[in-house]
Amino acid sequence: MAVQQNKVSRSRRNKRRAHDALMGINTIECPNCGELKLPHHVCPACGYYRGFEVISAKADEQWDEDDEV
Repeated sequence: MAVQQNKVSRSRRNKRRAHDALMGINTIECPNCGELKLPHHVCPACGYYRGFEVISAKADEQWDEDDEV
């Protein structure tokens, strides 16, 4: 088993832990519908990506109804 040779100071310990903080999720506003979405992802509300409709919103609603049954 590994045993430390010398005491690790609070400064050195805290430097190691400096990058362990949780980061918030970066969201942007969809230019088409105004809902918040992840950058470089299709908008889950309207189905648009970079000005083009990729997923039709009606198909998603139909899929959700099938899931519930």
